[in-house]
Amino acid sequence: MMGGIGLLTGAAVAPGAALAFDHPLADLIEGAEDFHIASDAYIYGYPLVTMEMTRRVMTNVAEPAGTRAPMGQLIKAREYPTAAYRDVTAPNADTLYTIAFLDVGSEPWVVDAPDMKGRYYLLPFLDGWTNVFASPGSRTTGTGAQTFVVTGPGWSGTIPPGMTQLKSPTAIVWMLGRIYCTGTPEDYAAVHALQDAFKVQPLNTWGKDYKPPAGTADPAIDMKTPVRDQVNKLSAHDYFTLLADLLKRNPPAAADAPALERFKEIGLEAGKNFDPAALDRRYDARVPRLAFDRILLHMTSLKREHGWLFTTKTGAYGTDYLQRAFITAIGLGANLPQDAVYPMSQRASLLRAYDGAQKYEIRFEKGQLPPVKGFWSLTMYDENMFFVANPINRYSMSMRTNPKFESDGSLVITIQNESPGADKEANWLPAPKGKFHLMLRLYWPTENDPSILNGSWEPPAVKRAR
Repeated sequence: MMGGIGLLTGAAVAPGAALAFDHPLADLIEGAEDFHIASDAYIYGYPLVTMEMTRRVMTNVAEPAGTRAPMGQLIKAREYPTAAYRDVTAPNADTLYTIAFLDVGSEPWVVDAPDMKGRYYLLPFLDGWTNVFASPGSRTTGTGAQTFVVTGPGWSGTIPPGMTQLKSPTAIVWMLGRIYCTGTPEDYAAVHALQDAFKVQPLNTWGKDYKPPAGTADPAIDMKTPVRDQVNKLSAHDYFTLLADLLKRNPPAAADAPALERFKEIGLEAGKNFDPAALDRRYDARVPRLAFDRILLHMTSLKREHGWLFTTKTGAYGTDYLQRAFITAIGLGANLPQDAVYPMSQRASLLRAYDGAQKYEIRFEKGQLPPVKGFWSLTMYDENMFFVANPINRYSMSMRTNPKFESDGSLVITIQNESPGADKEANWLPAPKGKFHLMLRLYWPTENDPSILNGSWEPPAVKRAR
């Protein structure tokens, strides 16, 4: 969603994708030291530039509609996507989004969340660098009604009684709420009522009748090209010009000082305009290309267990700029691992992709279901990371789909193209006729054994059915 909300929910990287590997000859190929500084600076700024481009696209409307809303207004996803949905890769069928982009650089904003009545929800707030600076919700603050004041960098003032301050280090803030929903008409109605009870407005209007101003739709903003493609096609000079401008209201962290000192060599300095004369024009195409290849190559760092790829280094990155850029590229809006982990399986083996012409199964032994306090699900995607049309309209499996357990207490999910028969459809995850990918969503993983966070629990392998 929105370029891939949630870890590994962005455009998946196809196995065998061509990448420009770093190697000892890179210096000879690419030449001067300033090229490598520019490549590092590109990776450093990739999250902030991507966040800004995402904000522009998602808020470029006069009034809320679908997955768009003006700045400071709520986007409320009302139902789960179908197999016909093609706006964003790797959609989910577990939670309904309640989203807002806020500009807290000039004034604080109030977010008023209703009593969720025990229902699981997660309300992370991301800064412009994609760090989760606050994560209210069932895990951390419970499900009761709460009122937050989101303040920007350098703000000093008085927080009204009964409100909790959330300090954003940047002017850009992305509230990326998720509310669990079973998808039945009755539960849709219940979640819609909760979404409608959310309020967002400037602090100086709190307690007054507030009607948000109409937004403006800028025809110059590209609303069709995917955000990642828009970012990637920027020349180095255009990219750094935008990055320098964003740094003025979205300051770097104190720990970034050594990196920023290096970046002065190519004309990039926090709080100042980019100096185009400091960077060789010959690098305009080469820097973005090589830097993005380096970002995607970082996939090799993912943990691999039983054919599943995943990472628990999300939502808070410190100075690991490459990891931060990588998660931005493939799953913008990733949660803290304490809130969610998203293992993905793209291949049946190192040599063979999953193929709907075959039959597979995944077996969770008795007592070995995913150890989570929120919920878990197993989602099917085609090779382009979209839902798969099927006769029972099932895109994911979880406990809410009421699967049947084996006599020994294990849970076996059948993964194949054709129905295994009406008596076995309760455990059937329909696959396409061609290639496909699988994703586990593990919300609120346990922190004590067994836990995916410490490696004491691992997803079982997907195997060819006997």
